[in-house]
Amino acid sequence: MEIEEAIVRAKKNDQKAFNFLLDTFWDDVYGFQLKRIENENDAEDITIQTFSRAFDKINTFDDSYKFKTWLITISKNIHIDLLRKEKNSISQYTSNDDKSVYQILDESPSPEDELITEQHLAKLLRDIKKLKPHYQEIINLRYFQELSYKEISVELKEPINNVKVKLLRAKKLLADVIQNNQ
Repeated sequence: MEIEEAIVRAKKNDQKAFNFLLDTFWDDVYGFQLKRIENENDAEDITIQTFSRAFDKINTFDDSYKFKTWLITISKNIHIDLLRKEKNSISQYTSNDDKSVYQILDESPSPEDELITEQHLAKLLRDIKKLKPHYQEIINLRYFQELSYKEISVELKEPINNVKVKLLRAKKLLADVIQNNQ
């Protein structure tokens, strides 16, 4: 599948096209964020939010631009928004005792699906343990507790699109772990 074709199909809500775009551009967006913030977990979170927002707004994509540039711009804007939010959430607190000031910070089955369901449970659980904890959690909520996207969204206190992208990424990583162990 070509990128242009994938974009056209994604605009028609084709899940395989979304998977293709995620797989194709994940490393670019993640690498961009990792260089910016030098923290793997934060870079991964922003990357997930980037794809979530991009897939949600795919119909606004202008074909006269490169898709990668569009994704990087979204990613950069999400990071800037988070920095602004963080800056605004730091409030000053003054102690009456010593007059010092403290800062307080508020705080359709895909091939991956089929591969996952074919595995024996014990081996599958061992493979799941090789994923990062937040990916383990989302797989547990979806496949073992059988929660809907909406229920997972409430449980994790994250937007439903973030849940979808995170689950998509978790399934891809788990499928890679399973294939590498065969």
